[in-house]
Amino acid sequence: MEIGYYFALSALLFCVGLVGVLIRRNAIVLFMCIELMLNAINLTLAAAARMWGGPDGQVFVFFVIVVAAAEVVVGLALIVNLFFRRGTVDVDVPQLLRY
Repeated sequence: MEIGYYFALSALLFCVGLVGVLIRRNAIVLFMCIELMLNAINLTLAAAARMWGGPDGQVFVFFVIVVAAAEVVVGLALIVNLFFRRGTVDVDVPQLLRY
């Protein structure tokens, strides 16, 4: 399979995630869109590593997976806490960052 297909799929996934982040207001959906963008970056790094034949891209993929896992743990804990306190996960609630 051509390497350009991987890059095109990665760009498509990243655009879908970016549109989701810009349009949606639900915090859970925002997290899913961010994860989609991070996986698009992983696909690009893995494809580049395959193209150049070095292990650098795979190491960066591992690093991005670790960062994504940490982001999910902290972010979901914050969202659950905010949901129990406010009763909503909408990021447009103006009083969300006051306290």
